[in-house]
Amino acid sequence: MNKPLRRIAIFCGLLVITLLLRDNWLQYVKADTLATDTDNRRVAIERYATPRGDIIVDGKAITGHTTTSGSDFKYKRTYKDGAMWAPVTGYVSQAYGATQLEYIEDGILSGNSDQLFFRNTLDMITGKKKEGGNVVTTLNAAAQKAAYDGLKKRGKGAVAAIDPSTGKILALASYPSYDPSTIAGGGASDEKAWKALDKKNNPDDPSLNRALREVYPPGSTFKVVTAAAALENGLYTSADQKTRSPLPWIMPGTSTPLKNEGNIPCENATLRVALQYSCNSVFGKVGSDLGNDKMLEEAKKFGFDSEHFVPVRTTASVFSDDMDQSQTALSSIGQFNTAATPLQMAMVPAAVANDGKLMKPYMVDELQAPNVDTLEKTDPEEMSRPLSEKNAQVLQSMMETVVKEGTGTAAQIGGGVTVGGKTGTAQHGVDNSEKPYAWFISYAKLSDGSSPVAVAVVVEDDKAVRDDISGGGLAAPIAKSVMEAVINSKK
Repeated sequence: MNKPLRRIAIFCGLLVITLLLRDNWLQYVKADTLATDTDNRRVAIERYATPRGDIIVDGKAITGHTTTSGSDFKYKRTYKDGAMWAPVTGYVSQAYGATQLEYIEDGILSGNSDQLFFRNTLDMITGKKKEGGNVVTTLNAAAQKAAYDGLKKRGKGAVAAIDPSTGKILALASYPSYDPSTIAGGGASDEKAWKALDKKNNPDDPSLNRALREVYPPGSTFKVVTAAAALENGLYTSADQKTRSPLPWIMPGTSTPLKNEGNIPCENATLRVALQYSCNSVFGKVGSDLGNDKMLEEAKKFGFDSEHFVPVRTTASVFSDDMDQSQTALSSIGQFNTAATPLQMAMVPAAVANDGKLMKPYMVDELQAPNVDTLEKTDPEEMSRPLSEKNAQVLQSMMETVVKEGTGTAAQIGGGVTVGGKTGTAQHGVDNSEKPYAWFISYAKLSDGSSPVAVAVVVEDDKAVRDDISGGGLAAPIAKSVMEAVINSKK
């Protein structure tokens, strides 16, 4: 072979090798990246070529699908009672992607999960169209409706309810809300609905999941955590031991007394009486006496200062470190820097009701194949032990006094059901300039001693008269209706 031909042959060989390397790079190294590239139209077309699987509550689908016209996307998502369930489902949209369960469990719902590989392979052989699997939730439809309807009557707010013995989330409501069906497509009406969700256009921010992603000052509901810290650290050993709490109590390093609301019996009050009447001076002094480190340690045992994945990620609730005694006192009554999500505050009474054992919260019970075979099942998991069994039962007796004789009487349930709770009215705005938040946390206990539900409710009622805003007046009735819904559903 002459020299020019040899050069041409070598050059062509190099071209072939380059093409082979490039082909292998695209097929094996870059395959996953290209397959998930949002600019790859064919991936999106394939994604919406078949119906998605469903999200299930109480054995019934709360999602569905419909065909679209004038688009190369064949199917789009629909939702039943979409606004009520939006904090659970999130949305999946042809134009705007997906959030929450629709995003996290997309592989199962779309049918693209590796867990469905063998089934999809078999379907290819038999010519059967690919189908999506189902996500079975832990939610209770009656409890969710009670929570959502209760919030609608009051304005903004959120509700979270948990089964204390397992950690199953039973209700997760946020108001105002939105219907995910209105943004599921890619047309002009979807674009209009999407723009209406923008906080710039709608200050009520209906797309915000207040139950998981918003933190509020918990106010006096946090006194349950402070009482737990007092008992666990041996500062006080019983509910009826008098505390060393003078009136007025001057916060350390200041000349400022920590004031109570009204003329209530807080001087040297027992923990039971202090919780019953919600004495700021008693629980502020408890927090100050224990100090920042011990209060922070107890708050963390309840789940503060950590994100939780249920499997949707929650915002971390906050109890600060590096505070002086006065700042610790204010934080110990749920003010200053203390802030919590409604889910976090539902975890507090759940741990108390479960004799001190806090179960990890979750809202996906199982993942199913299209033929409803179980692919994955969630087992309850212990998260921490904020209290000993003995101290938990002491705190139960204190919270039950709050509902029997204190600020939480609006949450009483008849028929042999015992309710323990704590009200809260949290200051809001600079120098308490905004209307306060109304809180209530509680659990219900049946005659057999079991506790099927713990609840947290927060209400932002902008229309209420300031003096009428209280956890007992606004939030407790909602909690009561949620607890009753869970109890009745078990009959």
